[in-house]
Amino acid sequence: MSDGVPADAAAPTSRPVLLVAVPVARRAEFFDAGDAGRLADAAARLGGELVFAESLADAAAEVDLAAVRVLVVSWGVPALDAARLDTLPRLELVAHCGASIRPFATPELFRRGVLVTQAGAAMARSVAEVSLAFTLALLHRIPRFDHALHAGSEWADAEAAPPQHELLDAPIGVVGASRTGRAYLELLVALGARPLLADPTVDAAEARRLGAALVPLDVLLANSRIVALHAPSLPETHRMIGARELALMPTGAGLVNTARSWLVDEDALLAELGSGRIDAALDVFDDEPLPVDSPFRALPNALLVPHKAAGTREGRLRQGALVVSEVARHAAGRPLEHVVTEQDLERMA
Repeated sequence: MSDGVPADAAAPTSRPVLLVAVPVARRAEFFDAGDAGRLADAAARLGGELVFAESLADAAAEVDLAAVRVLVVSWGVPALDAARLDTLPRLELVAHCGASIRPFATPELFRRGVLVTQAGAAMARSVAEVSLAFTLALLHRIPRFDHALHAGSEWADAEAAPPQHELLDAPIGVVGASRTGRAYLELLVALGARPLLADPTVDAAEARRLGAALVPLDVLLANSRIVALHAPSLPETHRMIGARELALMPTGAGLVNTARSWLVDEDALLAELGSGRIDAALDVFDDEPLPVDSPFRALPNALLVPHKAAGTREGRLRQGALVVSEVARHAAGRPLEHVVTEQDLERMA
């Protein structure tokens, strides 16, 4: 393949295998030529070889799965349940090039002592930048203006919108001091906003270090010009933004969600947006792909992106480099830096 990553080719073997079960197009996004060399070095440290395959199913025709000790995956990998793990008896590590492992990780994976790592930390900057872009777009009413002009509205009608605002000195609410939330806060502070932060795991002193004032969620909602969601998907955050919470937001405010649709009651949000009282910018939805007849698509006050906030070239390469570094640590017998535990899995949506 391009970027110096070897083409799919492997002979059946019983030697230890480092298997990269990632489609060739994805490999070009994640790994540069240097990463291929580092993966080969890690395989050598394990006393075996590096194998590339389009998928885990394809790999079964190319390599003895019983020899696989390290498995690198991206999106679309099947659930690693007991039956599939029985075909991978020597598996020690699964390294995911994305963030959420929920689609494939099962309790059985952890019961068998398999280590799991993921590249979520490498995605924070990309998503934070999109959150900032969403924030600026809503403050300046860009979705409303763009929609009106594309719809053929008269100039005077297209100009009609709620007041526009600058980011400078604006009260911006940040729900969740996650990795992405912290990266977003850094951008807000650099541009002169006045961030408010709601996060039960953070104290006032830490919030001040992040440049924000720590407040309860209801206070944040009632006093923010833009509310940006960066909370994790936990049982206690499910639909944390519902009709009551949306009603607390000032008229003309905006909601930014680049985290998970899990956090928002979509029916309540659609009702609030339909009234025209607030605006929203969304990268995540309950149904993905977003149905062509989704009411979100017709709203002039909703900016929509097809779950691509983390899709930068630079971010993808950081994700790949992080995964390669984790694999290298494991091969060298060093602790992982981004390990995911069974307890983490239980708290993921």
